[in-house]
This record gives sequence, structure tokens and C-alpha cells, in this order.
Amino acid sequence: MNMSSNPLLDFSGLPRFDEINTAHVTPAIETLLTENRSTMDSIRNDPNAPTWQTFVQPMVDASERLSRAWGQVSHLNAVMNTPELREVYNKNLPLITQFYAELSQDQRLFDKFKQLRAGAEFDMLSPARKKIIENELRDFRLGGAELPPEKKQRFLKIQETLSELSSKFNDNLLDATNAFSLVIENQEEISGIPEDVLHTAKQLAEKDSKKGWKFTLHMPSYLPIQQYADNRALREKMYHAFYTRASEFSKPNSESSDTSWDNMPIIKKILELREEEAKLLGYNNFAEVSLAPKMATSPEQVLGFLRELAAKAKPYAEKDLQELQQFATETLGLPKLEAWDIPYASEKLRQARYAFSDQEVKQYFPEDKVLPGMFKLVEALYRISIVPADSIELEQTVQYWHPDVKLFDIFDASGDLIGRFYIDLYARDTKRGGAWMDGAIARRRIDCERGGHVVQIPVAYLTCNFSGPVSINGQQRPALFTHNEVIVLFHEFGHGLHHLLTQVDDLSVSGINGVEWDAVELPSQFMENFCWEWDVLKEMTRHVETGEPLPRTLFDKMLAAKNFQSGMQMVRQIEFALFDMHLHYDFDPHGDKSVLQLLDEVRQEVAVITPPAYNRFPNSFAHIFGGGYAAGYYSYKWAEVLSADAYGLFEENASNNSIGVMDAKTGSRFRDEILAMGGSRPALESFVAFRGREPQMDALLRHNGMTV
Repeated sequence: MNMSSNPLLDFSGLPRFDEINTAHVTPAIETLLTENRSTMDSIRNDPNAPTWQTFVQPMVDASERLSRAWGQVSHLNAVMNTPELREVYNKNLPLITQFYAELSQDQRLFDKFKQLRAGAEFDMLSPARKKIIENELRDFRLGGAELPPEKKQRFLKIQETLSELSSKFNDNLLDATNAFSLVIENQEEISGIPEDVLHTAKQLAEKDSKKGWKFTLHMPSYLPIQQYADNRALREKMYHAFYTRASEFSKPNSESSDTSWDNMPIIKKILELREEEAKLLGYNNFAEVSLAPKMATSPEQVLGFLRELAAKAKPYAEKDLQELQQFATETLGLPKLEAWDIPYASEKLRQARYAFSDQEVKQYFPEDKVLPGMFKLVEALYRISIVPADSIELEQTVQYWHPDVKLFDIFDASGDLIGRFYIDLYARDTKRGGAWMDGAIARRRIDCERGGHVVQIPVAYLTCNFSGPVSINGQQRPALFTHNEVIVLFHEFGHGLHHLLTQVDDLSVSGINGVEWDAVELPSQFMENFCWEWDVLKEMTRHVETGEPLPRTLFDKMLAAKNFQSGMQMVRQIEFALFDMHLHYDFDPHGDKSVLQLLDEVRQEVAVITPPAYNRFPNSFAHIFGGGYAAGYYSYKWAEVLSADAYGLFEENASNNSIGVMDAKTGSRFRDEILAMGGSRPALESFVAFRGREPQMDALLRHNGMTV
């Protein structure tokens, strides 16, 4: 292959998605690994004292090219997964893992960083660059650089195996999710399911040349059934299929295949290897390793934090459940609430108590109104403008990985381009579940050979799994979002703004890079608060049929119901966080107690709902087994304290102005002290710089209605 024609080796602009195919991956990765190793050899063997320009900058330049190319491959594997792409991804993943693991153990590079830290130049570096060097020293230690040679080899093998196991975990979950479908031909069995969901289900059935309605385990299909289907047996069947995914209960369709989708053996192996990794590094457990680069200082501190929250939330959760059970018995004729009844009964209770339904609200949130409304908010807060990329003349033709994807550009008050982001909103079989933001290109300063410099514009991916547009009676209707989906969209856009509005010019700490993991959710959860503001929502609603905006009376009902079952929701998240922390802190993966038994113990302590015995939630807990949240799931609640407290300043200042929380003065302060700073200083320092004090839990409890 002619390397000059390989789109994965073109870093001159946006990714060339139309041109990338699986044949490009291995040659590109091999080329970039060779380039990186050559660069490392050169700086490793340089006899001169290391400086930022001669030592750190060449490493950054080479590593960025590799990460950008591999990032495109990883992104496509997550959003356009095919057997061919999965195969080449899994073939190259060990090579990538091995390279970075070897790099983190390189004693000579480690020594040069220590030499740079102790040298005279260090005191003259910017705070961001000092932070990068301190981070590198920490990461070398966590990467096993101080281990003896024989232990380094074992550590490398552990990293490689863990990477492969995490990839397999995600593959199993996606395959098991896609393997299940249910076609229903009897209209009586689908009573209660919203019309737009049924239209999509009918189109899916027709695509397979079948009559009736086809339902799947993808969220836009699964959740409405749990919430609205009157057919209790249907709810139970879908619940069973969903919560036994990637377990011993879900098997490949081919009888001749010896492939297993059961993730429990993978979970056990991951836990064993993480424990071994921690012991090699001199830690007592993997939780201590995970917390080394985070805000929280110890597993005990995290457990104490979670239990303090649980003590405050559980009485509210018990009250929520008692009310739900009474309603289900007296009104729905359900003497005992099962797990597959709870979303359904909760929706019925919400409608009875507050006289509205999620489905009613959904009709007011079409995509073509929600996105402009969200953009209008951040434009006002941060003095920026957001425009579709196809509305302006571009130097480069934009290429997309799917026809549904859109690209937007962000300009500052001076009219300069400062960021770009792709949005991929709809669920499909080739996309892994959930919602996430990922960086495609990070901001950095690039010095030019003839003097001067340019600033590389950051680019982000925003990915969700919402229902797409549907055709009803021959007319195309825009995608409609539930209010909860609007919150999810705001959440991911908050992550995106953290990446895109940075003013830091050093890649390793620009945007979300270098931010402590338990603080990275601050900007995302902060954005969620605006979804409960009338001045925001009224600008982003339009009834899909009448064209009328959201009535204030309906919004007031939504606001009254904001903390509906907030106790149950909070203890559920605390349950997941405690389970995760105990798994990596004091659980013995070699012992007699199983992962499911540990989860049962956690539920007995904090949960108010006990799922059926066949529930295999851990097998789909991709956050900690297929993602980066191992011993870190607590971060959602930890950062929620930060985000609620940060939003509290907007609320306090709203009483002193005529524009409420959409206050550009406070917004500029949040942008300058939180978003712009990225990882260039500790997150606590950024928070204090914005809030004027350390974080307090009061705002979180108040926002959840848990105050006396």
C-alpha cells in the first residue's frame, strides 16, 4: 500500500472517514509504531541534558499522531462495528497496548523526566508544563517503571491481557444485545406502547419481511416497553432478556460455534489481573492504584462518602418504594412489585400524581428544536456561536462515518474558529450502547519551522443512542427526545465543551486531558441543571403536531415531579458505586465469595429493590469492565457534589440580575476557571477559583429534594 494514500496517516485536518477501510489499519499502525519507537530511541540516547523542546515535545508530537490514528479506528469500532473491523481492531489492540505499556516502564525515559524535574528549566516552565511533568512521573511509577526486569515483563503481559479482555467484554455485550429480538403480531399484546415506538418497531419488522412489530434490547425499543407496555408478560420477557445479556443464559445462535458470550469468566479474570497489577506496584489493592491520580485520597474516604450519601438518601428511597407499592396494589392490582413492574408502575404513579406522562412531554422535544435551543444557551453563557459546518465554506470536504452524523463549528466572540464537534444521535445495531463524548483532536500549540505558531483546533465526538426520525402516514417526522434524553444530550455536550473550550496550549493537559477522573464529570453534570430552567426549555420546545411551545403549566408539573423517586434513583447509583469500590478494594477474586454474592451484600446494605436471582447486571457493567471507571464509578456522585455546588453560584447570582441563571458574567467565570483550564491545575484548585471555597454537599441534597 502507498502510505501517502492511507487516510489514517493524514493529520492535516478532519478524519477522512469515507476513505478509511480495514486494509488501512494495520499498515498505518505499524508505520506509526515504528515512527514512535524511532523517536523514543533518539531522545533516549541523546547525551545532552533533557529540555522541554528536545525531550518532551518530540514525544508529544509522535504520540499524538499514533493516538489520533488509533482514535479513529477505536471510534469506528464503537459506532460502525463490523466483523471485519472488529477483527482488525482486536489484532492491533495488543500492539498499541504493548507499546504504551513498554513506554511507561522505560527506565531511561523515566530518569530523563526526573532529571528535567530537578533541573533549572523546571522553575521557568509554565504551570501547565510543570503539571505535565509531575503527571508523567506519577504515571511512570504507576506503569511499573520502578519494577525489576522480571516483574516488568509480567506487568506488560497483564496490561496486554486486560486490554484484550475489556475489548472482549464489550464485544460480547454488543453481540448479545443484537442477538435478541421479539416479533409480536397480535395488537392486543402491545397495548400502551407509544405510537412512535410502534412505528419504528413495524419498520424493523418490515425490513425483515415480517408482519407485526419487532422489538430489540436497544434502549429506544427496550425502555418504552418497560415504562408503558400494559402486557406484564412482555415486560418480564424483555427484562429477562436485557438483564441476562452476556451471561450463561445468552448463547450464540449457531449451534456449531464454541464461542461464549458469558462475561462472568472475563470479569473474574479481570479482577484477578487487576489485583496482581496492584500488588506488583506495591499497593494493597487495585482501588488504591485507581485513586492515585484522582481527587479522592483513599478507598476508605470514598466508601465513607458513599455511605454518608446513602444514609441521607435511603429513608427517601424507602418512602418512594412504599408509595409505589401502595399505588400498585390499590390502583394497578399488583400485590407484589417485581423488577419489571417498577418502571411501569412509576410512570402510572407519575401520571396520576402530576397529571402528565413522559410520552406527553416527548412530543415537545423534536431534535430540530432541541439542538438550536441547547446551542443558544451555551452561546449566551460563554459568548460563543455555533453553526452547522455545512452552512459555511470549508477548506476541506467533511467526511462522515454515517449519513445521520452532523458536524458543527464553534466560533469565539472575535469570529475565530475555536472548536468543532460531530453529533451521532441515533441508535443502530453497529453502535455500542450508551452515550459518550470522545476527543478526536486535542487543542495544542504547534511551532512553525520559520517562526511563529498555530493553534490546533480541538474536535470532539458526541455519541448517543436515541430514537431516530420516523415516517408516519408518508410524512417524515423529526426525532423526538424524552426529557431524560435531553438531559443526557446536555450531559454529553458538557463533556464536549470541556474538551472544546480549553485555552491550554499543551496537549497533555488541554481539554479533558489530565483532569482527575472523579472531577471529569463536573462540566457534564453541571449542564444537566439547565434542563430544569423555564427560560432555557421554552426556547427549545415545539409540539411535533401543533407547533405550540411547551406550556408553562406542563413545565410546572415537570418541575413538581423533578424529584419523583429521587431517593430510589440515588441509592441505585450508590449501589453500583459501592459494588465497584468493594470489588477492587476488599473483594478476593480467588476466594469462595462470588461477584454476585458481593453485589447481594451491597444491595442488602443500601438498596430498597431486590432484583430476581437471574439478574446478571455485572455482566453488562461496561463502565468498569469495558471502560475506564474501575474503582471510579463513585466519580458520578463525587462530581455531582461539585456540579450542584457550582450551579449554586448561578442560582445565587440569578437573584441579582434580570436574566436568571443564563448569566454571561457567571458563565464566563465558569468557562475561564473550569472549562478553559482543562487539566493544567488540580481540579480542586479550579473549583475553588470559581466558587471561592471548597465544595459542599448541601446543593446536591437540595437539588434532589433531600432537605428538611
